[in-house]
Amino acid sequence: MTLDDIRTLMHDDLKATDALILERLASDVVLINQIGHYIIHSGGKRLRPLLLLLAARACGYEGRQHHTLAAVIEFIHTSTLLHDDVVDESSVRRGRDTANEVWGNAASVLVGDFLYSRSFEMMVEPGDMRVMEILSEATNVIAEGEVLQLLNCHNPDVSINAYMDVIHRKTAKLFEAATRLGAVLAKQPQWENALADYGRHVGAAFQLIDDALDYMADADTLGKNLGDDLAEGKPTLPLIYLMENGQPDEVAMVRRAIEEGGLDQLSEITRLIQTSGALDHTRLEAEKQADLARTALNDLPDSPIKQALNSLADLAVQRSH
Repeated sequence: MTLDDIRTLMHDDLKATDALILERLASDVVLINQIGHYIIHSGGKRLRPLLLLLAARACGYEGRQHHTLAAVIEFIHTSTLLHDDVVDESSVRRGRDTANEVWGNAASVLVGDFLYSRSFEMMVEPGDMRVMEILSEATNVIAEGEVLQLLNCHNPDVSINAYMDVIHRKTAKLFEAATRLGAVLAKQPQWENALADYGRHVGAAFQLIDDALDYMADADTLGKNLGDDLAEGKPTLPLIYLMENGQPDEVAMVRRAIEEGGLDQLSEITRLIQTSGALDHTRLEAEKQADLARTALNDLPDSPIKQALNSLADLAVQRSH
């Protein structure tokens, strides 16, 4: 199944979720409306809310609260993007100027705070303490992941384990929460851990490919500036692999680039990454995560929804942006 096929399958749920996002984004503070609408309509994939909707339907859920929680997931994700772009001093996301580039850092941070608080306001609506536990824990873990990533910046000695820890906290945790919530809403505890495992592994695969794309896509396709990770001194898996397998002079150049940040050596480091096997290695690791995601669903009853979930694991690896 293609992503369009999956979106067609979930058309009514996605339409209801989008309508709710717009409704709950509204504020009588004009700047909140401007920035909120700007980033919500900036071409995001809505992958995380889609996963929640699919997980709920896979467990036989027939209510409407999955729309509310899908919107919550999107608001949490959007708030992290607003904050990330300020921390990373990013100027382009999804092919457009970032909100902080247009309105400044202070406005972006504060609107991100608004989206966080709005998401907590909404997550109480299902009246389920388990929902609150999952989402509050997820937001805390994500914040820890952001801090760990900040600590790892400009450190060329970051291990693969430390790198994967950041991925699981910063990115995969929200995927995991989204899919776990599907089982919780449907009152199907026997599927909760399996769907959580699925979401965590899909999220890890997604981030691994994201890190590889920073050295293999073109800026127009990727929707952000190439080399952003290197410029910010982030030791992602392609760089870690190159440092573990490159020649001493190559390793020294990469270490220096991570320590100092900037793009002076971007073209040469990109060439080395593309010829060293670093991208193939990163893609292989992403494929392993996708395999683990599909395996987690083995006992889930066969259905078009299960097929869609399996296809999303594939698409997380095959994407070009």
